[in-house]
Amino acid sequence: MEPPNLYPVKLYVYDLSKGLARRLSPIMLGKQLEGIWHTSIVVHKDEFFFGSGGISSCPPGGTLLGPPDSVVDVGSTEVTEEIFLEYLSSLGESLFRGEAYNLFEHNCNTFSNEVAQFLTGRKIPSYITDLPSEVLSTPFGQALRPLLDSIQIQPPGGNAVGRPNGQS
Repeated sequence: MEPPNLYPVKLYVYDLSKGLARRLSPIMLGKQLEGIWHTSIVVHKDEFFFGSGGISSCPPGGTLLGPPDSVVDVGSTEVTEEIFLEYLSSLGESLFRGEAYNLFEHNCNTFSNEVAQFLTGRKIPSYITDLPSEVLSTPFGQALRPLLDSIQIQPPGGNAVGRPNGQS
């Protein structure tokens, strides 16, 4: 019996604040934040992410965000590209439709965490998934919540992920 093919799974981590969170968070929030994290999963030679436009893909580092600030090795998967794309299509029609996007509760990091667990059984680092509660635990975060809840983030440069072979 042939051993299964293993495909590397990477987490691309981008600081949307480009370093401003590190400098301004102690003043504005009263606590240190290292960044405002956007994440994506890289597997099968593509980068997959979730935003207000739904699930998208691009070549790794191919959004206008440019190269990631860091890359986390999540592990490996036996899930083939075909099965993975079917899984993403299913997610895109249910849990991760564009209109389901919420900056604090259902965002790119929620998606990356879900996909990482599907592919490898491992979660993404908690410093990323805990960021919304860190911000909202401060008076300034609570005051900004109504404004921040209205923000829709969709990194430009990706293509919508739909059904394999262009089926609708």
